[in-house]
Amino acid sequence: MRFTPLGLPGVVQVDIEPAEDFRGMFARVFCAEEFAAHGLPSAFAQHSISFNHLAGTLRGLHYQRAPQEAKLVRCVRGAAYDVVVDLRPDSDHYARWCAVELSAERRNAVYVPKGCAHGFQTLMAATELLYQIDVPFEASAAAGIRWDDPRLAIPWPLAEPILSQRDRDLPWLK
Repeated sequence: MRFTPLGLPGVVQVDIEPAEDFRGMFARVFCAEEFAAHGLPSAFAQHSISFNHLAGTLRGLHYQRAPQEAKLVRCVRGAAYDVVVDLRPDSDHYARWCAVELSAERRNAVYVPKGCAHGFQTLMAATELLYQIDVPFEASAAAGIRWDDPRLAIPWPLAEPILSQRDRDLPWLK
């Protein structure tokens, strides 16, 4: 696996290194020892999926108050524009964001550290993302900020995103 730091501290793109032959390919997508060697979690308490019927579906920007969660997000079907926003109060990168295109074709993933918000917009219909999360989900700790917050000015790739009412009602970044 290749671990490539993105534009925020602790945010890492994880790419596979496939062994290919005439039959296809085989690749590791997770190795506890390699993740630990890169300062990433080597155990995940929860695995979840997000299936999205339509291209343009936007989910986010979500995060967890205490207990904060870190997650590894991988696109297993379709493609998505994936965004991470630094919300760590003491960070020199507070309110900055980075993005990466995740796709089933590339088989890449992004690691989202604790204290960061996460969201994505699907680029294809029938896109599915797999989440590996380091702590169990706590509904009372769920929080978020607006996807279109002018302070962030994220250039989402598809106009007129498909949003839940919950995501439409999220607050602006304070």
